[in-house]
Amino acid sequence: MTQKTLRLSDPDLTVTYRDNGRSEPLVLIHGVGMQSAAWEPQIAALSGAHRVIALDLPGHGGSDPLPEGSDLPDFVAWLHAVVRALDLGAVNLAGHSMGALIAAGFAASFPDLVRRVAFLNGVYRRDAPSRHAVQARAREIRAGQVDLDTPLARWFGETPADLAAKAQVAEWLGAVDASGYATAYTAFANGDATYADRLPRIACPLLAMTGDGDPNSTPAMATAMASLAGQGSAIIIKGHRHMMNLTAACEVNAHLLTWLKQPTTQKELQ
Repeated sequence: MTQKTLRLSDPDLTVTYRDNGRSEPLVLIHGVGMQSAAWEPQIAALSGAHRVIALDLPGHGGSDPLPEGSDLPDFVAWLHAVVRALDLGAVNLAGHSMGALIAAGFAASFPDLVRRVAFLNGVYRRDAPSRHAVQARAREIRAGQVDLDTPLARWFGETPADLAAKAQVAEWLGAVDASGYATAYTAFANGDATYADRLPRIACPLLAMTGDGDPNSTPAMATAMASLAGQGSAIIIKGHRHMMNLTAACEVNAHLLTWLKQPTTQKELQ
């Protein structure tokens, strides 16, 4: 995979990303604690028909962090700056977990720049116990108390595919910048409702996909998000959890290819 570096002028930050293939662009945004390499199965499967650009989130991989205290709209503004700097025009956009929140905010805010949008293991309006739990974890991470075992146990089962992916994900989590991780996780913890009321503004084809065993990005959330969009559809991957793009890569890729073939027109909403 070809890795590149982009220097933004506003904000003044360096962004690292993987850029493979040609034709209509597909931008991929990973989740908190991950990096662009987490999209390797999707890059391999989709770059034959698309220019696939997998970004390192701020404070992840080689990308500079956003300032401490940045919230979800700041990450959306960062993505807008990247898309403009790369002169991509309208893109296909897929995000995983935190990346799905950013993708939702971007699609709702800049509909003229989005051909299609996909949310993988996205969150939507957590219930009160879930919200309190994730916000408590954000406070712990900001205080330097980083527990990697708990999310890994929640994200993976015991199949060979799960265990192989778990080892790689543990390595990425262990390498992430502590400050960048804390900033992004806090934005993730507080962002599940930030753009929720604006999802009906998304007129392009929207795919919401999650695993039936994901307790935090639930099938009910995926179904709810898809129902709000004019061209929304929900896919539930049976037998998989939060990192299904790795543990069920072939199935996820097949659904993404179908989504990428859906007809679309660009129309800015007023």
